[in-house]
Amino acid sequence: MKRVMLLLPAVLMFCVTAQAQDVPRVEIAGGYSFLDANVNGSSFHLNGGFGSATENLNSWIGGRLEINAFSGIASGRSVTAQTFTYGPVFAYRKYERFTPYAHLQLGAIHASQGFLGISASASKFAMVGGGGADYNINPRVAIRVQADYLMSRFLNLRQDNIQFSTGLVIRFGHR
Repeated sequence: MKRVMLLLPAVLMFCVTAQAQDVPRVEIAGGYSFLDANVNGSSFHLNGGFGSATENLNSWIGGRLEINAFSGIASGRSVTAQTFTYGPVFAYRKYERFTPYAHLQLGAIHASQGFLGISASASKFAMVGGGGADYNINPRVAIRVQADYLMSRFLNLRQDNIQFSTGLVIRFGHR
């Protein structure tokens, strides 16, 4: 009986370790991003790309740094915008084929002259909230689909923008 009592904690510890190996330590993602920029009820569209790095602290929470770069035409002028944000990401890792998540990130947006009518390039506060899902191709690679609300503040006005992204996720290590 004593052997069984000593063996039980060891078996449970190995089971917990095996479950933890399903969580990647780091996820690197990149791909296409689309921004529907909105100012005073009128909007314009910008295309670009994104890159992100996520460190998973455990199976359900991590920290994500995300950078987006956009360009396009607004009011006949070529404009660009870049966002730099960081914040927590909450994942629900109960499904084998996909991992839904939600995130809230704070940071900055830098825009060129003409973006939302500004007269000179500027950097302002930005907040991104949203979520998406990673569709697993295999344990190391997934396809990401994401939709976000991007709040920015230029010309003392709040802009409510929508951002869509899709790309490839590469996973490294195990937690």
